[in-house]
Amino acid sequence: MGPVLTNNITVHIIWYGTWQKPQKKIIREFISSISASPAASTVAGWWKTVQLYTDQTGSNISRSVALGQEKNDRFYSHGKSLTRLSIQSVIKSAVTAKSQPLPINPKSGLYLLLTSDDVYVQDFCGQVCGFHYFTFPSIVGYTLPYAWVGNSAKLCPGVCAYPFAVPAYMPQLKPAKSPNGDAGVDGMVSVIAHEIAELASNPLANAWYAGQDPSFPVEIADLCEGIYGTGGGGSYTGQMLEGRDGATYNMNGIRRRYLVQWVWNHVVNYCTGPNALDQ
Repeated sequence: MGPVLTNNITVHIIWYGTWQKPQKKIIREFISSISASPAASTVAGWWKTVQLYTDQTGSNISRSVALGQEKNDRFYSHGKSLTRLSIQSVIKSAVTAKSQPLPINPKSGLYLLLTSDDVYVQDFCGQVCGFHYFTFPSIVGYTLPYAWVGNSAKLCPGVCAYPFAVPAYMPQLKPAKSPNGDAGVDGMVSVIAHEIAELASNPLANAWYAGQDPSFPVEIADLCEGIYGTGGGGSYTGQMLEGRDGATYNMNGIRRRYLVQWVWNHVVNYCTGPNALDQ
């Protein structure tokens, strides 16, 4: 019965650590594709499933997802090993910075902390590739919905950038070719999508989730983990597209292709999204 993000959503990015310009571009263009015309972008078609979720007044999640302001934290202000709590301190630094602080936008702002491939975050690789929650007023001064996603390229690409990298225990598997030539960042895109979908439908951990325990909720993207196309389930990803260049993807953005996992559709009771059979 909690709120969902019905106001136009603005994504403010904090780039923590060392990032290359092309890496930033892949991620920015994915976020910009969410609100593109569905004819130009199947990423926008994917967001339509997320939009089906409503609050108790019947208002749907916003169609509009825009890039907001960005903050670079290239000097690793809180070190190269972060805990879940210190992530909130990084966000506090970004919204209280003396020069160009990120705007405080509790109703429709979404704060996305992205860590570069040389930063370790608590539970990264073992349990999570990303997570979302809300900031504590005692640390940040405000309750802001946020997500963290890490670049796994050096630490655990076989876990968090699959299928563009495969785990060491599956040597017989050949990794798929990533659509934008950067396995770590292409893997991040799907996790970013996963977290934005869940933040929109469950920003304060009291709206849409399955299971009895809101502190360990199973949310709309968790239910479709590893499913990218028709027939997906178990260890099968479902039908994906292969480009002329051999790259694997399932969605078109405004300028690029992406591989993004599906999300749970509560109207039809299964995972849905654009895929190879729709092209």
